[in-house]
Amino acid sequence: MSSLSTDPPLDRRRWIALAVVLTASFMDLVDVTIVNIAMPSISEDLGASFSVLQWITEGYALAFAAGLITGGRLGDIYGRRRVFLLGMGGFTLASMLCGVAGDPHLLVVARILQGGTAALMVPQVLAIVHSTFPAHERGKVFGMFGAIVGLGAVSGPILGALLTQWNLFGLEWRPIFLVNLPVGVAGLILGRRFIAESKAEHALKLDLVGVALATVGIVMFLYPLTQGRELGWPLWGFLMMGGSAVVLALFVVYERHKKRRDGSPLVELSLFTVKSFAAGIGVQLAFGIVSGIYFLCWTLYMQLGLGWSALRSGLTGIPFSIAVAVTAGVSVQKLVPRFGRKVLQAGAVIMAAGVLIYIWEAGHYGADITPWQMALPLTVMGAGMGFVVAPLTDAVLSEVPREHAGSASGLINTTQQLGNAVGLGLVSVVFFGVLDEDAVAKGQSAVAFGDAYRSALWWVAGLLVLVLALIFALPKRSRAEVVEDVVPAETGEPIAA
Repeated sequence: MSSLSTDPPLDRRRWIALAVVLTASFMDLVDVTIVNIAMPSISEDLGASFSVLQWITEGYALAFAAGLITGGRLGDIYGRRRVFLLGMGGFTLASMLCGVAGDPHLLVVARILQGGTAALMVPQVLAIVHSTFPAHERGKVFGMFGAIVGLGAVSGPILGALLTQWNLFGLEWRPIFLVNLPVGVAGLILGRRFIAESKAEHALKLDLVGVALATVGIVMFLYPLTQGRELGWPLWGFLMMGGSAVVLALFVVYERHKKRRDGSPLVELSLFTVKSFAAGIGVQLAFGIVSGIYFLCWTLYMQLGLGWSALRSGLTGIPFSIAVAVTAGVSVQKLVPRFGRKVLQAGAVIMAAGVLIYIWEAGHYGADITPWQMALPLTVMGAGMGFVVAPLTDAVLSEVPREHAGSASGLINTTQQLGNAVGLGLVSVVFFGVLDEDAVAKGQSAVAFGDAYRSALWWVAGLLVLVLALIFALPKRSRAEVVEDVVPAETGEPIAA
């Protein structure tokens, strides 16, 4: 939905506003990836169990996913600047609470708060850009946003490794959260002064009942899935997971009612009648699960299994990040216009090949594996991921009616975060469920964690086969015509409809 009908005056202060909102995006992106690398240090310092470690990342992803669409609508209704500053203030406060937490469960609560406030802050970023910059400047600004996204994804693990390894002021892992405090305070001061207020002309109404039903249904599935192994898989856990299906069915019924009543459902269910969109949402969900499983298991394998430092583990991931960045750019600019969905299919195959190479290497080299030996499968996996994630959104949206572009974009981003939360929940089954704790107790951590890691990688490979199958339902090519950027009310992200 377009935010304003006329271009704003060319005020130099708009560049300061841009710096503030891009910094907020960077903070969120870094906080998604920075935590994994510090997990072993958090576990040792706070005595956190494996399931609590899952919730530290899972809670953030779930709260972010649950609030993303609603956060966008709040900005449209009450003002993007106002909601952005509220979200940034909450995110900064939550970061402080994470950094001073002395109990693992309090850290989980603080991370949930951090994810929820990020859901207020992040959807406003590109909506503010759209209302602040004239049309002829937006291409350059969106390019800068893309660069920040790439930088955040690459720098998060490295920054987390450095801050943990340096042990600043004897604080160990805590600076990974406390670093947000000066950045957040500066952002609040500058944002209050330089960001102009804007609202949507015809904003969709809130759907808080829909949010509640969806969140309860997802938590009813994820809680027993995450805690079940630790509690001995009690009967109530299976009943709760079965009950989640009932709650989610009620969510669908309510969304249809909400659509008829005021046309503002949380999820536009008619989108799922578009085959390519439904398949694309499946790809996003599966890819989110892959990410949730892989990155947490990989960190635990390197640090708890192989005994590597946080810094060594963080630097090991550089080939992956570089490969993603390179192939993402090449795929969108050069390959997809010529080969269409074949690029995404090739990406899924290449990534699966990298996973299989990693499975072989982890078994062949065992505890003696080196970062240099990991570089090959990581590069192959990263190349495959770049070929899929960069062009995926355009492929998913290519057959969506223009009037539903905003809702579709919001749902794509929400699904990706939800998949990540589900993947983190599945770690209790695919990794910890096969971890030989007796072997760990006997000092054979490398063997035990190596076996668990290979088990998780087989699940990742299976999910990539599913991704490949779903990609066949996407259009062979995206629509050729290019229309004016649309900034949806749901997330504030631009769409090439």
